[in-house]
Amino acid sequence: MKALQFRTVGAPPEVVHVPDPEPGPGQVLLKVTAAGVCHSDFAVMNRPAGGLPFDLPLTLGHEGVGTVAAVGAGVTAVQEGEAVAVYGPWGCGSCAKCAEGKENYCLCAHALGIRSPGLGAPGAIAEYLLVDDPRHLVPLDGLDPVAAVPLTDAGLTPYHAIKRALPKLVPGSTAVVIGAGGLGHVAIQLLRALTPARVIALDVSDEKLRLAREVGAHEAVRSDAGAAGAVRELTGGNGAEAVFDFVGAAPTVTTAGALAAVEADISIVGIGGGALPVGFGRLPHEASVSAPYWGSRGELLEVLALARTGAVSVHTETFPLDEAPLAYERLHAGTINGRAVILPNG
Repeated sequence: MKALQFRTVGAPPEVVHVPDPEPGPGQVLLKVTAAGVCHSDFAVMNRPAGGLPFDLPLTLGHEGVGTVAAVGAGVTAVQEGEAVAVYGPWGCGSCAKCAEGKENYCLCAHALGIRSPGLGAPGAIAEYLLVDDPRHLVPLDGLDPVAAVPLTDAGLTPYHAIKRALPKLVPGSTAVVIGAGGLGHVAIQLLRALTPARVIALDVSDEKLRLAREVGAHEAVRSDAGAAGAVRELTGGNGAEAVFDFVGAAPTVTTAGALAAVEADISIVGIGGGALPVGFGRLPHEASVSAPYWGSRGELLEVLALARTGAVSVHTETFPLDEAPLAYERLHAGTINGRAVILPNG
């Protein structure tokens, strides 16, 4: 089969031929209908030689949907031909966090060498994907594969962050979304669907600020040195009760802290390497800072249910598998408006 692989540190990914996988006992083989491209893949590919915790080559893609092509011995939870989405963060399935459906916070995955598809295990940007356990599959139930696949990360990750902040987002409150790209434009929709809060979007790109307004942001502000002051002016000097930074770089986390209100929730979701100092006098009183990761299996079901109502959708641009390297080039250049989706069998 064809697959997009990260094969050499410092080199771009390339489309290659690899053996077709076969499901062993308890495993499920998917024929991939759509696979997502994500900025976090660059965090994997940009590690220095010797800094990878797994061997190369690696088939990329941690967002995947497909149809069940074959099942291994003992699998009864899914049937051949069933359309499913892949829950990406794989854990041990047995620890306290996994028992809650929070395999994104599995307590044993690192020690056991368990890795998620595209982030250590073979990923979804291939004609076929081997899934280790049917518990990592959820039914599409009529959702279009292209529309659904970004929701497994670009939908689930902001949903998880926003859900934690819901008690702060009461009538009269303000939520700020920093970065209106792949995850941020979904976060704006989720905030509008789930809360009465006023939503302010920040970005450096005029195109992404237009997208933010299109999907429901009440205000769109350029993310520069004056952004925090602009938000404080819009909020009568009080700042925002919830701040979601989908960039996570040093300038944006500084902005996040500067525009937060007293008792605000600040979520640093992006992996841009920034850090926000916490301590008395560093932030408004009782502001909390978190760095959430992905989401639970139950939350993925909730995101897909929201999508079926039309409350959230993802702007997508599709590419055939042979053009997957181009999708990564354009993502790196910032010219993907929304989310890039690969069609391995399209």
